[in-house]
Amino acid sequence: MTLADRIIRFNKQLDYSGAELPPGIRIMNPFKEHEQTVEIAATFYHKYYNDNEPRYIILGINPGRFGAGLTGIPFTDPKRLVSECHIAYEGKAAHEPSSVFVYEVINAYGGPDAFYKKFYINSLFPLGFTMIDDKGKEKNYNYYDSKELQNAVTGSIIENIQKQINLGIKTDICLCFGTGKNETFLRKLNEEHHFFDRIIALEHPRFIMQYKALNKQFYIDKYISAFQECK
Repeated sequence: MTLADRIIRFNKQLDYSGAELPPGIRIMNPFKEHEQTVEIAATFYHKYYNDNEPRYIILGINPGRFGAGLTGIPFTDPKRLVSECHIAYEGKAAHEPSSVFVYEVINAYGGPDAFYKKFYINSLFPLGFTMIDDKGKEKNYNYYDSKELQNAVTGSIIENIQKQINLGIKTDICLCFGTGKNETFLRKLNEEHHFFDRIIALEHPRFIMQYKALNKQFYIDKYISAFQECK
């Protein structure tokens, strides 16, 4: 069984059976909601992870609706899936700003083949959350957006971090997308459970694209510098 096989198995068994979620919050499971997602993700992981070499893990927050929520691949929206990974996608070519930035970084690193040979991206909570706003629109929701939700899913987050490490992940360095609440929460869990020797936090791709787009190259360089610390 290769690393790809283990990741695919991990994705297929993803489910939430923890504490009851706060009212109005629902779990988003792309591997059960979209028929093609399981096949797309399997193609991706067999393409880039069909070996048994250990990877460094990058942990985001939780999947968004227009990236991993459709493709099953963290920080990879349908547009990048087709244009950068050359994997077919049927349906609307959705766009996620975080994915745009991540693939600019990946290309600066040397391209998907070089990047995925060394790194594995996922999230503290591998499934997504959504809520309905006052206008009736479904929106992304983060595990830390309410204390009640964070408390409800903490056990699941701890379990899933350990399961991902067991796939074949190096533990001397973990990279964290998010220098605010995501970093704070991950560091707290790491102090308690000793998952990783060291955590390097980077500004979240969405934050960069929304607030720091004019300085995007600075953050690309910062990402590359952090990646180079992973020997």
